[in-house]
Amino acid sequence: MNKKLIMLAVSLACQIGLIGVAGATTLAEAVNQTVRSNPDILIDANRRLSIDHAVKQAEGGYYPKIDFNLGYGNEWSKNITTRPRPGHDDTLIRRESGLTLSQLIYDGSATTSEVERQQARLSSASRKVMGTSEQIGLKAVEAYLNVLRRSELLKLAQANLEVHEKTFTQIKIRSEGGIGRKADLDQAQARLSLSQANVAAAEANLRESNIAYNRVVGVMPDTLVKPDVANAPASVDEALGTSLESNPILRSAMADIEAAQAQNRAAESLLKPRLHLELGTSFNNDLDGVNYKNNDAYAMLRMRYNLFNGGSDVAKISETTVQIQEATEVFHRTQRQVEESLRLSWNSMVTAQDRLPKLKATAEAAARTRDGYAQQFNLGQRTLLDLLDSENELYIGRSNYLDAQYIDLFSRYRLMADMGKLLDTLGVAPRDESKEVAAK
Repeated sequence: MNKKLIMLAVSLACQIGLIGVAGATTLAEAVNQTVRSNPDILIDANRRLSIDHAVKQAEGGYYPKIDFNLGYGNEWSKNITTRPRPGHDDTLIRRESGLTLSQLIYDGSATTSEVERQQARLSSASRKVMGTSEQIGLKAVEAYLNVLRRSELLKLAQANLEVHEKTFTQIKIRSEGGIGRKADLDQAQARLSLSQANVAAAEANLRESNIAYNRVVGVMPDTLVKPDVANAPASVDEALGTSLESNPILRSAMADIEAAQAQNRAAESLLKPRLHLELGTSFNNDLDGVNYKNNDAYAMLRMRYNLFNGGSDVAKISETTVQIQEATEVFHRTQRQVEESLRLSWNSMVTAQDRLPKLKATAEAAARTRDGYAQQFNLGQRTLLDLLDSENELYIGRSNYLDAQYIDLFSRYRLMADMGKLLDTLGVAPRDESKEVAAK
């Protein structure tokens, strides 16, 4: 019977454990939540959707324009029609109606250039959505890891406090019994107070991490799971090559150059003629003093060519030429910023990897020292204060090693974001607005 109860208890414990794991929030889930709800990303997503309509506006130039007009009012006429009746000027009720269809045939590639400009803007905005998703996603990763790191640091601080409380009690008993010195009790009290302050600070840091997580992800953290270490490229040059090819912010700046070039071509079209095909018909009554119908229909090729516009068109071309140079330099600046960020991420990762074995060895040595002091204390060769010293060294060593682990972990994800591969690494689907095709 007892075996059955034990097996039942184990089964329930396993089920509870599985439920807890199933209810935990993974790093990928947190980043996905961020990508779908963070206002900074949604701002860029809505800007991208607005450009969908700008593309459609530009494409409207390819299609015919149909205009319908109506007119009604009084008309006074004095012309060759009314002249045969001296002293009598006709006043008639004028009625007009007409329908005109105009189809663009040639405009110096103005419409084509405008469509290309808007499509380049669409491409830039789409890549900007992806770039913002990568950068805000990285902030979600940082917030996620900070919650985990500070949770573990709080546990270390609490464990250190428990040891100090236990040691302080022992020293207090000895002091009250006349065995220990009061100076030892005062010193133990000071260290206990410091340990309590460390716990309070760790709790405050954890609360701040929870608040930062909520700001980025949009919800307060629940149960988080420490993620796996992301694989890094073989070399910084390999990472840089991938970044220059795939970083969405850099590719967005490239699209801005294409948009400026298309705008320059549109400006150049102002110096070229316009040719339209126009079909029209009208049904009028009582026009120009003629008390009768005035109906017509026509099919015309109409060319319009501006010969002088005060130099405005030439100035527009010069303006857009300079804007191309501006967009090019923005690209160069972005390229340098991306390279700098990637190299810093790589340096952080390499430094963390170099420090990790040393800090691990330090923590392990501190643990051995603490255990050795405990044995020597039992033999009367160490004091309780010596034990507190060794506990503090162990606490500091483990804290430093823990910090280095999370620095290494975050630097790898930061490297993925610099390469434009963070969402792909986490298996998070990008937003639909990051697609470079306008919605139909």
